[in-house]
Amino acid sequence: MDFKESFSLKDNELNEKRVFRDAIHDYIHVDHLIIWRLINSQEVQRLRRVKQLGGTYQVFQSAEHSRFVHSLGVYQVVRRMLETECLDDVLSDYDKLCVMCAGLLHDIGHGPFSHSFEGVFQGNHEDMTVRIILEESEVHDILASVDESLPQDVASIIQHTHPNQILIQMVSSQLDADRMDYLLRDSYMTGTTYGKFDMSRILRTMRICNGKIVYKESGVQAIENYILARYHMYWQVYYHPTARSYEHLLQSIFARVKDLYAQKFKFKTNLHFLIPFLENNITVEAFTKLDEAVVLYYFSEFMNEDDFILSDLSARFLNRHLFKYKELKDMTKLAKIKALADSLGYDSHYYIMSDNQKQVPYLHYGESGELSEIEILDREGQLSPLPSKSEIVSAILNSKKFKSDQKVFFPKEIKDEVSVL
Repeated sequence: MDFKESFSLKDNELNEKRVFRDAIHDYIHVDHLIIWRLINSQEVQRLRRVKQLGGTYQVFQSAEHSRFVHSLGVYQVVRRMLETECLDDVLSDYDKLCVMCAGLLHDIGHGPFSHSFEGVFQGNHEDMTVRIILEESEVHDILASVDESLPQDVASIIQHTHPNQILIQMVSSQLDADRMDYLLRDSYMTGTTYGKFDMSRILRTMRICNGKIVYKESGVQAIENYILARYHMYWQVYYHPTARSYEHLLQSIFARVKDLYAQKFKFKTNLHFLIPFLENNITVEAFTKLDEAVVLYYFSEFMNEDDFILSDLSARFLNRHLFKYKELKDMTKLAKIKALADSLGYDSHYYIMSDNQKQVPYLHYGESGELSEIEILDREGQLSPLPSKSEIVSAILNSKKFKSDQKVFFPKEIKDEVSVL
């Protein structure tokens, strides 16, 4: 019998189990030594210094929660899944350990301000997450201390390559522990009600069929509410134009720093922590040293740099003098707005930004990989895709009218000039 077959979670239990009080899950339970050690690793503790929602707190001021509390929440939802009767006898103790670790660690590759940071430095948080798990790190050492194959097995769940489809679905699918936690948590922390849904009902209707997670037909309404909650959270919270303005300003600062560095500009500030990113030589060690506290320190220093653009953008960011915005229905106007900004002394490369946000509430077969479909198990034991059992989801798919929102962002000083274009 090999290690994976003989591994027992009971043998790895803490002498004294630990709990975290949590606004969403009441208590988050930690029963096993390896989970406790991972939580206390430097790579996971770093997530306390990375906000879950990037610039959204500029709109919803109470949304100050971190990726750390979200990661604990995802771990807890995974635990609740494992406690359901349908999974208890299907997964080995080793598989249960792998998926709990994957749930806890799935976000350790997020940089400061999350997706805005990725956009400038061409990074991907999932790739960095896998690197931290597989390369030299405290997280890697903790996982490898249990078994040398555990880091790769945990990483494969995040990479969607693990042979057990159930483990991947639990952490990354259209209905997974990650989305369930962030919808409930972000809704609560922003003081909104858009993201609320009945998670307990969904978990009670979860079943295993043909080696994958499916849901009883009696759970369709709860799943519909979950899908609509996600849709409304994106448009009311995640895609809020003021939050997007904040993130565009952030990206402009990083872009200016990159350009100045490439031009051999003599910074007054020591760029020690940023150089690996500016030179595209990012090691796991360099990545884990960079958090939002470090970046905000740099921005406060950049206000004193001799380059006016960098100084001005940094001051706008720290003092919340955000870009204004307007709807951009005619893309030909974008060039006119950029030309106007340039003529008024605002370099359009840094002061004019546009984006087109889209959100598809539900993905059908083939649109997001083989695990995209949510499948429903009827009383006769037959499986059907969710749209065939839900009039709401079917109507969304058949309408083909998926909402999008194109906006242009610009300095408030040229608002009057832009408004007449």
